Amino acid sequence: MQTGAAYVRVSTEEQAEFSPDSQIKKIQEYAAGHDIVLPEEFIFMDEGISGRYASKRPAFMKMIGCAKQKPRPFDIILLWKFSRFARNRQDSILYKSMLRKECGVEVVSITEQLSEDATSILIEALLEAMDEYYSINLAQEVKRGMNEKFSRGGVVSTPPFGYKKGAGRFEIDEEAAPYICMIFEDFLQGMSYRHIAEKLNAMGIRTRRGCLFENRTVAYILSNPAYAGRQRRSLGGRPQGDRMRRSSEIAVVQGKHRPIITEEIFQAVQERIADTDRALSPNARNAYADFMLRGLVRCSCCGGTLIQTADGKALQCHKYTKGQCQESHYITLRKLNGAVLEKLETELGGLYVDIRIEERRCRAAEELVETRLQAEHKRMERSLAAYEAGIDSLEEYGLHKERIASRIRALEAQRAVQATGLQRQEAQRQKDKKGQRIGMKRLIAELAGSKISENAKNMLLRAFLSEIRFNRKEETIKLYYYI
Repeated sequence: MQTGAAYVRVSTEEQAEFSPDSQIKKIQEYAAGHDIVLPEEFIFMDEGISGRYASKRPAFMKMIGCAKQKPRPFDIILLWKFSRFARNRQDSILYKSMLRKECGVEVVSITEQLSEDATSILIEALLEAMDEYYSINLAQEVKRGMNEKFSRGGVVSTPPFGYKKGAGRFEIDEEAAPYICMIFEDFLQGMSYRHIAEKLNAMGIRTRRGCLFENRTVAYILSNPAYAGRQRRSLGGRPQGDRMRRSSEIAVVQGKHRPIITEEIFQAVQERIADTDRALSPNARNAYADFMLRGLVRCSCCGGTLIQTADGKALQCHKYTKGQCQESHYITLRKLNGAVLEKLETELGGLYVDIRIEERRCRAAEELVETRLQAEHKRMERSLAAYEAGIDSLEEYGLHKERIASRIRALEAQRAVQATGLQRQEAQRQKDKKGQRIGMKRLIAELAGSKISENAKNMLLRAFLSEIRFNRKEETIKLYYYI
């Protein structure tokens, strides 16, 4: 009597004929009729997993590992069909050969019986080829169908943060949507990805998966056209290394969902993202944190950007760290900041500059409140219509009316607070439009102080400073200004 193992796999719940229970039942009946003992611990099952790649099937890999044990725990592996074992000829041949030659374990399909003669080799190869063809063809058909649905504005992906699933489209998540507005507003007001992520985390906000926000999470949100009412998709599969989906292969279509952000705001954010990308080298973007000289300091030997090292307390040429530059340009941030400010005072200390502050104002939050108010008023109208039509009783209508009225009062109070804030911003904006004349000494004092953020200092320096060349051998720096 032989000891057997069973391998069961089903890709989707819709494949009723391939259900795990029915496969196990048929395999147990076959084992009982062929004097094969089938212990419970040797029944291996992968549910909802494709057979294309063996390495992605945990139960399958556990079965292979178990078969390699000495002495071998079972003599035969029973399958409902060979397609359950693999839908990839390479994996099928590799693991069947290894099991037979190295472990002495046979793989048998209970519904596709093969004879003992040489023709069984051809039949088995043909079955493997047909299984692989079916898998590849099915994947292509599914992709074609999803691309067609996408081209018509249909939903083919999970909703992003700020939205939830609806009937054939994304619906605005009223709890999360205001944070999307805040992210776009803060970015337009000059906040960096890192500072926005820190603000969200400090507020206790988490991503859709319950994770903390990171720089890249914020960057992905800001570049996602879904918030402006569109959808994007790579029709040929997601390109490698294009996490932000900016490649030319990405298609964008008009969606069926309501936007959270206006097109004007979305385009303004894309312009600032592009400006930031142009201003900073890839190495400067991956630094530990914002600092005043970020992306400005260059190596005098190779021209490479100096990036943060030593836990962000110093700078070093990024090409030197990769072995592409022959000279170290290590210098502490504290020492370099002091040298740059001293150089600025020496060269520009007696000059005056005209400064005018133009604040970009984002009305996304106010527009969302107006949208939600309109929706609540429509709910009130529908509730009244339901009562008049006899669908709701007077008591039910009263309860609905009170709930809706309560939400309307809260939204109107929120709108009043926003209006007051906008009036103050407008008054300040008109005041700032007049501009002011400021001496460089005072400007340098601001750069040396802690009243403004490191990111703001960096943006201020970039207004008149193109780059800083640091020479480690001579212990000198040279500032290059815009004319």
